[in-house]
Amino acid sequence: MSPTTKKTEILAGISSFLATMYIIIVNPSILSQAGMPFDAVLTATVLLSFFCSLMMGLYAKNPIVVAPGMGMNAFFTFTAVKGMGISYQVALGAVFWAGVFFLLLSIFNLRTYIVKAIPKPLRFAISAGIGLFISLIGFENAHFIVSNPATLVSIASFHNPIIITFLIGLLLTAILIVREVKGAIIIGIIITTLLAIPIGRIWGDASAINFGQKTLVNWNGLIASPDFSLLFQLDIIGSFKFALFPIIFAFVFTDMFDSLSTFVGLAEAAYLYDENGEPRNIKQSLLTDAVATLLGGILGTSPGTAYIESAVGIEQGGRRGLTAITAGILFLPFMFLSPLLSVIPSIATAPALILVGVFMMKPITKISWSKMDDAIPAFLALVLIPFSYSITQGIIWGFLSWTIIKVFTGKHKEVSTALWVIDAFAILSLVIS
Repeated sequence: MSPTTKKTEILAGISSFLATMYIIIVNPSILSQAGMPFDAVLTATVLLSFFCSLMMGLYAKNPIVVAPGMGMNAFFTFTAVKGMGISYQVALGAVFWAGVFFLLLSIFNLRTYIVKAIPKPLRFAISAGIGLFISLIGFENAHFIVSNPATLVSIASFHNPIIITFLIGLLLTAILIVREVKGAIIIGIIITTLLAIPIGRIWGDASAINFGQKTLVNWNGLIASPDFSLLFQLDIIGSFKFALFPIIFAFVFTDMFDSLSTFVGLAEAAYLYDENGEPRNIKQSLLTDAVATLLGGILGTSPGTAYIESAVGIEQGGRRGLTAITAGILFLPFMFLSPLLSVIPSIATAPALILVGVFMMKPITKISWSKMDDAIPAFLALVLIPFSYSITQGIIWGFLSWTIIKVFTGKHKEVSTALWVIDAFAILSLVIS
């Protein structure tokens, strides 16, 4: 592992926080559609991110931020609550039981065996696929890539001050990174935020992308009181029913493979390995992730998971637990200071996410592209992560295609027993989804 300093780790933690802080507002905006109080979800989001990022830093000693997972909050709201017609209290109970299963899998080290079962070409591809996914999120957050009914997606018009400001911020941050300026990503975020202040005041109009507000950078006050009304509101008994097992399983499967692929991808990109060549402190990291899911049900939010945006801090030199600790501590004040988040617009953090994609692509050179039985599954995992907008779908089809190709080309010995088990769960997930 490359040497690092406390200053570097703290700057990396600040970078990771700035890249992940959107969840403080986005998570409540999604879960509130399930009938949950917005302010109470915000409080639960902050508490989970604080406690579990601290646990990741202190216990697992990895520079990875933990927070409520995107995708799982949508599944919680639109599939569990609205789709199945259950109350959010029952859905929180399902999150709790998913956390219990996670803990058992982690305590008995079964999830670690699953990590070891992932073939190395797929590990490399997952890392690169996550990089593309992060970049896509960044371009989407900047509204640079937009939907198009004719071509599915397209690039936004350049006759737009928001796009121009974003591009200036992107190129400026890229130049700072190339010149190896310390804290380049933080500097880029700050400068882009300052450049965005005139939008809606001197030129342009952000109403279409900023919830009807003409300006992009806004001051909405300083203090907001925390709401603890969702604490212990889960229905543990009502959620432990056979009819709800598909919901619990979906939480388990999605969270497990999101976290596994995140740990593997970040370890591959940042060389966070132990002496055996496996992701560093993987058992402790997965146990932390399990606690984050269980704690989500108790605190009143969807499952917590490791965040791929942690790559922003890793790119800034974060290699140890202090990075996650710093990010976790920065979450806590926003139980009271949540209005400050509106000051930093999405176009200011978008360049960081996009440029991290470059960093995450490094392992792709380790794939033997001339060996087609390795290359094809790796390629499917690589492209399906961003194309399906799902890390889980990318890894599922990477696993299944690896197994099928190896078996039908006489190389079944390259498919481990653990991978066969993973394939079975992957197929089950596809069937019930």
